[in-house]
Amino acid sequence: MAAPTPPATTPSQTVGPFYALPGGILWDDGAEVVAADRAGTFVLHGWLADGNGDPIPDGVIEIWQADEQGRFDHPDDPRPESSGWQGFGRCPTDADGGFWFRTVKPGPLPTPEGATEAPHIDVTVLARGMLNRVVTRVYFPDEEQANAADPVLSAVDPARRATLVAAADDRGYRFDIRLQGDDETVFFAL
Repeated sequence: MAAPTPPATTPSQTVGPFYALPGGILWDDGAEVVAADRAGTFVLHGWLADGNGDPIPDGVIEIWQADEQGRFDHPDDPRPESSGWQGFGRCPTDADGGFWFRTVKPGPLPTPEGATEAPHIDVTVLARGMLNRVVTRVYFPDEEQANAADPVLSAVDPARRATLVAAADDRGYRFDIRLQGDDETVFFAL
């Protein structure tokens, strides 16, 4: 008697990606956080790599950020004025692990304790084989004083802080994300 053939694997039995399925989490202009003609726009770009340094061609990078004045259009923003700013983007990685977003530099943010966070962009990474997302931040190299006073960045081991600071280039800012291994990006537990 032959052994029964196992049923086909379904999405609920495996770790994705299932990003490209109809009704999935991607949309056509997900990388365009702002219009190209908005003042102050730049491209935040980089690549996503695994622990061996190999590109991850089927990941998804999400960003969310405040507007230029450091405001969110969110009920938890304690300031009464709404900016109307969505500040959210989602981009799949390409065959070389590359991603990009068109956005603007956020303003500094107040903390509940009365301190100020340096301008930064929050980042979520989703990729094959990962059961949970990982979260990190992008800080700007031209904000040295604000970065030095930032309560989150200050809590990171000084030897690893560079993994959170983008590099300025001719396109805007480059921020590479390494999931493991040498020069692993710092990720935060939420």
